[in-house]
Amino acid sequence: MPHDSQAPQLRTLLLTDLCDSTVLVEKLGDGPAAALFRDHDRLVLELQQRWRGRLIDRSDGLLLLFERPLDGLGFALDYRRGLEALGNAHRTDPLLARAGLHVGEVLIWRNSEEAVNAGAKPVEIEGLAKPFTARLMQLARPGQILLSSVVEPLVRRSVRELGERGNELQWRSHGRWLFKGVPEVQEVHEVGESGLAPLRAPRGDAKARREMPVWRRPVAIAAEVVVVVGLVVGGWFMTRPEPAIAFSERDWVVVGDLRNLTGQTVLDDSLEQAFRISIGQSRYVNVLSELKVQQTLQQMRLDPDKAVLDRNLASQVALRDGARAVIIPTVSEVDDRLQFSIELVDPATQATVYADHATGRGLNSVLGSIDEVSGKLRGNLGEAIASISASATPLPQATTSDLNALRAYALAESAMARMKFDEAGPLYASAIRIDPTFARAHLGMASIAWARSEQQAAVLHVQDAKKVRDQLMPRDQLFVDVWEAEVSPRGDSLAQWLALAKMYPDDFAAQSNASWYLLVDSRFEEALRHAWAATVPQAPRRATTLAHVARAHNALGQPEEALKALDDAGPGAALSSMGTRAESLMLLGRRDEARKLLAQVGPESGKVMWLLAQRLLATMALEDGDVGQAVQLSSMVRDEARNLPDPFPRHFQVAHLAVLSAAGRSIPRSELETTERLLAAALADPGRVSRHEDLFRMAALSYIAQRSGETALARRWMDWLEPQVAGSGNPMAEKMLAIARANQLRLDGKVEEGIARLTPQLDGSELVQARLVMRDLYRDGVRADEAAAQDAWLHARRGRAWAEPALAQLLLPLNAMAAVPRPAAPTWQQGHAR
Repeated sequence: MPHDSQAPQLRTLLLTDLCDSTVLVEKLGDGPAAALFRDHDRLVLELQQRWRGRLIDRSDGLLLLFERPLDGLGFALDYRRGLEALGNAHRTDPLLARAGLHVGEVLIWRNSEEAVNAGAKPVEIEGLAKPFTARLMQLARPGQILLSSVVEPLVRRSVRELGERGNELQWRSHGRWLFKGVPEVQEVHEVGESGLAPLRAPRGDAKARREMPVWRRPVAIAAEVVVVVGLVVGGWFMTRPEPAIAFSERDWVVVGDLRNLTGQTVLDDSLEQAFRISIGQSRYVNVLSELKVQQTLQQMRLDPDKAVLDRNLASQVALRDGARAVIIPTVSEVDDRLQFSIELVDPATQATVYADHATGRGLNSVLGSIDEVSGKLRGNLGEAIASISASATPLPQATTSDLNALRAYALAESAMARMKFDEAGPLYASAIRIDPTFARAHLGMASIAWARSEQQAAVLHVQDAKKVRDQLMPRDQLFVDVWEAEVSPRGDSLAQWLALAKMYPDDFAAQSNASWYLLVDSRFEEALRHAWAATVPQAPRRATTLAHVARAHNALGQPEEALKALDDAGPGAALSSMGTRAESLMLLGRRDEARKLLAQVGPESGKVMWLLAQRLLATMALEDGDVGQAVQLSSMVRDEARNLPDPFPRHFQVAHLAVLSAAGRSIPRSELETTERLLAAALADPGRVSRHEDLFRMAALSYIAQRSGETALARRWMDWLEPQVAGSGNPMAEKMLAIARANQLRLDGKVEEGIARLTPQLDGSELVQARLVMRDLYRDGVRADEAAAQDAWLHARRGRAWAEPALAQLLLPLNAMAAVPRPAAPTWQQGHAR
């Protein structure tokens, strides 16, 4: 079965058709025609590599996808030249192709290997952009390259990258056209090189016809006088233009910089942020984040701190990032009243298609005006009234009524978008000093504290936000719920992230965090779906989520796809995803490349990251049978971690014991007891935020003690641990304890009880060690077939063994060794092997 398609992705589509190809074959004959088409295929491959295209389909024509519109244009221009040279070389009539170039959203998915073997294409795409590009291509004359109105300004602005060649291109507008199956009138453009391009209006057909202006239609001439009179009379009743943008649910808007015409600086940032908050509560309209806008400005080689997001620049950002509209907010003083107004701008034409305003007396009125304008805008864009009413909490109540607090918060959010925590922290604190009930500011402080591992400070800020939860807007209420679960000792916020992602599918933080916690829960297919949803072009931190995509692919035994995702993430994510890339290379058998990559991670990259890289190298040494090297590296990691802040010393201590256990080394009882005391001291505080992590470590330590023969220690620890884990409600700690309990039953000779205890765990989201213990239970129960099935499961899921993220891959050495295929024991030994 084919993989499910993921969220729509914005891509450049190029469709070409080789004109009169059937006539060409008849004229040349089969042999010469085959030689020509072989050369044609080499030309296509060369151009595909040069312009970074992805070939989706080919027959008499080509369907290619590109990341950048300019790459699609470069391919089309070079293809036009290449066909001319090809025709000359094979002494044929001029070879010409029609070409259509468009930018739009498509769904992309890969067919299964079985489907490909049966004749299906490796990759499929669908979406309205595909048939529209086909209509555009069919409209073109032979040798003509036609562009949609979406792609034309994009390539025209970037064509300077083609150098002198770009300056010599010829451009034509061929007016507005009606295409069959496309509801809106479309502007059609042509580009080409002098002497090669027709530069003439296309010929219409049954599937495409040019829109004829009303005044040129014979039927309308007689009515022109009536129309003019009607316009004059009707003008008295027209107060504002109606929206002319075909806005759809979940389309994107860019909010431009606020134009403050009042001279009151307190309004500069506060009102723009308030409008963002108000419109951002919608489940219908998506607002491009400040971080994503800043990233796009940097790609345009502009300084985000200096660039003014006016009508022109905001429209350029919208076209680059696939936003349907630009909103320009303005605040001004009219007749001693404060007026907040907005313009809805079509980024393709930069024309205002809708405008509205609201007025009030005094500064205290302006937030109410924003609510009024925002609600009417959402309705005019097509959102249901019921949906608008559901998020109609007044801004002063949902945020703050103090504009100074709101301005401090706005400046803090801008600093956070630039990852400047030291700048954002005092600004959030200033907002809280002005208004202690400002929930959003408390959540901002919580996020900074969490990032700095100041967990208890994060808890306090979340508690303050929770006090006013009921007066917040619905989306903000969900954020409070997420944070409450995130900082709780239970440590399981998956349900809250999933709820937020379901309610707001384009909330990229929700989708990305949901994907991570699904990975932790070993629900890799689900994780992949949510991760892909957070990797669309509008996502500001798509590189981070692509690392989640890669980890899921590794776990599913698809390391090639993992590498593709990491390559797509670009160099900015290279360091943070180094371990995942090394795992992909290792799973592909490229072990030397993996070692070389990990060797590049030094202490200067961050001490924790360096230690995790060394631990991966230790596990690789275990797989290679170099136990001495593995133990040496693991000991070094443990020793270096002793000077790190909590919880790293005890984490890497347990991790070192896992390496010793996987290596078959005997662990002194004294070292096990020392480790237990470290964990017990941390668990003495029942309100500790990271308590669930130490419960998992304690259960893992019990399991390691069993493997080292210290069953009495393990049993005593588990007896104390069981009520603690049951009260925590953390599913990962419960899974680890169930594994240790089942293994203890096996060691006590209670095989059937152990099987019954562990069987509910095997639901597809189990830890790898659950399968290992179940295999040993079946072996001890002399159930050879069932034991062999568990062995087969382990050996078929080497990627899962390496990619399982549970608690920073604490069990990785044990998983890796469990997944290494070993010769089957002779029949007479089955049931007794360990």
